[in-house]
Amino acid sequence: MSLRSDQENDQATARRPARSTRLLAAAVLPLLFALGACGSRPETGALDVAVSDAVGAVEHPILVATTRARDARPGTYFGGERSPGLDFAAFTISVPPRHASGEIEWPTQEPGDPKTEFVVRDAGYLPREAEFISELNKRLAQKPKGQRKALLFVHGYNTMFAEGLFRFAQIVHDARSSAVPVHFSWASHGKLSDYVYDTNSATAARDRLEHVLRLMAASNADQINILAHSMGNWVTVEAIRNIRIKGDAPGKGKLGTIILAAPDIDIDVFKSQMRRIGKPAKPYLVVVSADDRALAASRFLAGGKARLGDDLNAAELTALGAVVVDLTALHGDDATNHDKFAQIADVAPELATVLGKGIGRSGGAVADAAEKISGEAPSVLALPAAIVGAPIRILAGR
Repeated sequence: MSLRSDQENDQATARRPARSTRLLAAAVLPLLFALGACGSRPETGALDVAVSDAVGAVEHPILVATTRARDARPGTYFGGERSPGLDFAAFTISVPPRHASGEIEWPTQEPGDPKTEFVVRDAGYLPREAEFISELNKRLAQKPKGQRKALLFVHGYNTMFAEGLFRFAQIVHDARSSAVPVHFSWASHGKLSDYVYDTNSATAARDRLEHVLRLMAASNADQINILAHSMGNWVTVEAIRNIRIKGDAPGKGKLGTIILAAPDIDIDVFKSQMRRIGKPAKPYLVVVSADDRALAASRFLAGGKARLGDDLNAAELTALGAVVVDLTALHGDDATNHDKFAQIADVAPELATVLGKGIGRSGGAVADAAEKISGEAPSVLALPAAIVGAPIRILAGR
């Protein structure tokens, strides 16, 4: 019987993390690249305008601010290349009468059938920033005073322009949102292999998003809510950090609910960002899931460091001023479990109510709001809820 030397044992131990990382890569990356290769994606032509009507279809007008370069191909408007400045546009997206919550019924052939598919009913560029602001105020003016809310959506990694736009329309529709929707679209290539390009595009877009937030704060909006997904959270938190550093926060009191869904941010970077920003007046809503395969791949690419969206250390996150929504037990409709946030959009108003009134504090208003989700009185640290037939957990600090 031969015994290994201490040095050999140390070397074997040192190899274990590397082996685990290789196993993660072997399990996760082929899946993601296979997903990227299957099915057709709306790179061009998906935004052709449909002229036919459909009884029961619901139209959602959406304003767009983007750092993408214009794309001259018909029905495309913006591609994946970067623009040196901001551009603006306006679209109206129609959702079919028999739409399934959480889904996007993509056109099988452009411009699509409004009876059964998402289609574009109106589209066009806005030539200048002034037109964007004017259109935003015009739409806000259609709401009662005191209820003039705007909802800003920031998409994630590997997202083509039409994909982000249609996803936002789905969220607005399923959440039954009455806010004026504004989509900030940064220059993602829409390719799984271009993670580094997307990361750099997101970083380059943070100053532009800060500018859009300042424009919206200077508008006639009473409240501005933000929903960011995946890598879009990096852009969002960095923009808020920029504003905090400058010390001239615009539209004081206008910033409402901030939802960070499946955030692709290094957990240590987020801690650093939050230390600079400070504990927010209203806690951020951080949507996490331990089985998010896209974030597992991101974690591998980042050298094994946890991402905010798959970190389940609730005590640590709530101490930073977050309410954590754990969707691990919710069955995802996509193979990567990265888009679970879209499945709970139809309860977003209730989630926003809980967040706005301070989940985790004692008081009837909090309990009443929480019961809209769960039918149960909340505890301080855990609130079970049934969403789309599956449980979620809402975790908050004392």
